[in-house]
Amino acid sequence: MDLELYAPDDKFIMKLDSDEALLGSYPIDDGCRIHVIDRSGARMGEYEDVSRVEKYEMSASDYEKRPDSVRSFLKRSKMGKHNQEEMVKKEAEQEQKLAEEKAQAEAISVGARCEVRVLGQPSKRGTVMYVGLAEFKPGYWIGIKYDEPLGKNDGSVNGKQYFQCQPKYGAFVKPQYITVGDFPEESYGLDDEM
Repeated sequence: MDLELYAPDDKFIMKLDSDEALLGSYPIDDGCRIHVIDRSGARMGEYEDVSRVEKYEMSASDYEKRPDSVRSFLKRSKMGKHNQEEMVKKEAEQEQKLAEEKAQAEAISVGARCEVRVLGQPSKRGTVMYVGLAEFKPGYWIGIKYDEPLGKNDGSVNGKQYFQCQPKYGAFVKPQYITVGDFPEESYGLDDEM
């Protein structure tokens, strides 16, 4: 690599070419720029593919024995999952949230008309097609068949079919964003174009 020193006004000052000299021994001032020229012949992006980089791997038991690891620091400091009180508190909060979600979900019945209101998105109307737990993410989910193609799926996620609908008409939403009521299907003029 070649190193070149430039003044704040981008005027070339000198090459930094002495391998023995410390950086502080050069006339570097505030605002100066050190330009690095790679002469190694490495192509751009050559080292971006990390699958080609040889890796060092340590067994879990060897890592557990090290006194200078992040894990040992977390254990000594009782942080993260190593803080038993905090973990019990988080678990209780998650159970509370799941219980609240379950109560909200139980108040929503399959076949009901609903409106979905998510902060920062326009409200969408549809029909409830599924209520319950799902494999794709934890917690209770409401499967909605929208009146128009504003969804993300056809009622299936990761190959599991939860309900049937046309592609892009299905979505899964958390119960707190659902309002069940007399929401008549709106005519969007989509059938007129066919």
